[in-house]
Amino acid sequence: MRINLTTVYVDDQRAALAFYVNVLGFTKRRDIPVGEASWLTVVSPESPDGPELLLEPAGHPAVKPYRDALVEDGIPLAQFAVDDVEAEYARLTSKGVSFTQPPTDIGAAVLAVFDDTCGNLIQIVAEKPETAEGPPS
Repeated sequence: MRINLTTVYVDDQRAALAFYVNVLGFTKRRDIPVGEASWLTVVSPESPDGPELLLEPAGHPAVKPYRDALVEDGIPLAQFAVDDVEAEYARLTSKGVSFTQPPTDIGAAVLAVFDDTCGNLIQIVAEKPETAEGPPS
């Protein structure tokens, strides 16, 4: 079993596509019209045949209270892996991305949280390599 597709709910699919492609650096994979919306996915350019991220319209009535509660509590909806959180933080802040949590060393990893401008908090994380003595501290 493997993860093939996961979803983030977005207020506006075209604005989300612009942010996820032009700011974050993902690549558009699918854009299939489905009624008034699209089956709109992006992938990592590092893994073009890997898992897809569906930019799902946030129209379902359960989405708004769910996302509002997560944002209010500072809980990210999704997590993306990066090689260097500090470098990604610098790159994204230079593009105007607003972070709710700056790079933070939590022992086994470094993480940061940003607002995706589409109604979600997203966490970026870089795990520290394990040493010969065991997992990172």
